[in-house]
Amino acid sequence: MTGTDATIAFVGLGAIGSPMAARLRAGGHRVLGIDPSPEARARGREADIAVAETIAAAGDAQAVIVMVATPAQLQRLAADAAAAGIGSGQTWVVMSTVGTEAVASASAELAAAGAVVVDAPVTGGVARARTGELAIFAAGEDVALDEIRPALSLLGAVHRVGREPGAGQAVKVVNQHLCSVHLAAAAEALALTRQLGLEPDAVLPLLESGAAGSWMLSDRGRRMLGDPDVEPTSRIDIFVKDSGLVAQAAQAVGAETPVLDAARARYLSAADAGWGARDDSRVIDTYTAHAAHLRRGR
Repeated sequence: MTGTDATIAFVGLGAIGSPMAARLRAGGHRVLGIDPSPEARARGREADIAVAETIAAAGDAQAVIVMVATPAQLQRLAADAAAAGIGSGQTWVVMSTVGTEAVASASAELAAAGAVVVDAPVTGGVARARTGELAIFAAGEDVALDEIRPALSLLGAVHRVGREPGAGQAVKVVNQHLCSVHLAAAAEALALTRQLGLEPDAVLPLLESGAAGSWMLSDRGRRMLGDPDVEPTSRIDIFVKDSGLVAQAAQAVGAETPVLDAARARYLSAADAGWGARDDSRVIDTYTAHAAHLRRGR
């Protein structure tokens, strides 16, 4: 891939994918957004991005960046690309959080089709996707990574973590362990604040300014205290998936993760309550709903 004259196919124009694709377009790249959702394709057109429904349209792209939501979606995408004869001579960059097994499986299928795969999951959420300040955990061959690095640098800071696909996902698993725990801890603490008779809106800035502060507390705290029907930037279902990937990776190596397991139980509880499509900040509702139940039982 050379220069901004090359076409980048960007698969997945969701809450985080859309601003990423828009930054590539603003950086001078020709971008083809690919998403089966009509709403997502409409977002792409609003950002002056050409759009298509399926990967079959990406035959002329020099690079394919993938921001799908789940391991199953990545595996289906790789199979669809192979069926459409897509991949030969392309660099595929998997920026989704899908776990080591899924990226290894997809990489093998894509390599058989003639593609080179860079495993490069991101962290930083929608806010940093918009500003190009994502952290990118990249693993891949030197030549492939060097070629795609200028484009990735428009999205954030590229940190090389290995040469084989899967190394980036392994780092992201550790990252998502902490994100899962910090998000649940923030919800628990703010729910406790309210139950102690304090005003959470006044307490939150105090917490942020001291040793208790965290990125998740600052980024999600105000959403937790705001409108329950806030438009999702990251759904509870995503943390069900991500915390599940962490649990699977830990189980595979015999690692103990009791704190992660407690946080995961909150996401599963929220999903079981039918809240999976809500913003992940609404995990706080698992605490407030429990408190309300206790009050009714008195």
